Amino acid sequence: MEIAIVEFMRVGQFYPYRFNCELKEGDGVVAEYERGLGLGRVVKIEDVETSDDIPFIVRKATEEDLKVYEENKEFEKGAFDICKKEIQLFELNMKLVKVEYMMDRKKIVFYFTSPTRVDFRALVKKLASIFKVRIEMRQIGVRDEARIIGGLGLCGDELCCSRFLRTFNPVSMKMTKQQNLNINVKKISGACGRLMCCLWFEHELYEEFLNTAPPMDSLAKTGDVEGRVVYINPIKKTVILRTGEGLMVEVSVSDVEVLSLPEEEKQEEVAG
Repeated sequence: MEIAIVEFMRVGQFYPYRFNCELKEGDGVVAEYERGLGLGRVVKIEDVETSDDIPFIVRKATEEDLKVYEENKEFEKGAFDICKKEIQLFELNMKLVKVEYMMDRKKIVFYFTSPTRVDFRALVKKLASIFKVRIEMRQIGVRDEARIIGGLGLCGDELCCSRFLRTFNPVSMKMTKQQNLNINVKKISGACGRLMCCLWFEHELYEEFLNTAPPMDSLAKTGDVEGRVVYINPIKKTVILRTGEGLMVEVSVSDVEVLSLPEEEKQEEVAG
């Protein structure tokens, strides 16, 4: 049976749905998801063996639905300003990031960040009295905030999280060291203040290369050139050898033959 894979937020989570109308990739649809009734976009159509536990799409988006969606965007701007003002009045330690009106206008979701847990019960009561609908406050992380707001990374390109990266994976300083990067927090942190996501999704490339490349400071040769490995370049898949005469020679890793390991690694092999 065919199912439609739908996203409700750009580069957001995927949701599977059954459907009983004609759909193609890129079509707008109205469906219930974890936050309520929303307008989403069909990312792709897939075949599955069973779909009994998969919900149905409510309907293919109509001109009226698109009109409501655009009107909601205007309502969200007003709700954002009102909520931000109330947060200041209640002196809450939270930063409002985004407001989302559900398509049926029965619920408004307010997304915020905060370094601590926030008691927003009084705020919710006040907002409910103003908007006369159900209010949901949803705390998100700083990486989600960067995805929602968007921007440019240090590379000058659009942030990966707001362009194609749908899941956030743990990034460690070990990855930074493996990629021979300068351990400068400002240079290896993204717009969110956390270690850059590209350190993770490029990690596999570096790890695979380092498993085949000669260790740093090992003695190696290629052809008539012999020297110490002083630099490894996983992107170009090359290493730089420093000869006894002090010359720097860049060669392909596939052409390098290791003559002896660094002293540390020799000691580890003996100890093992």
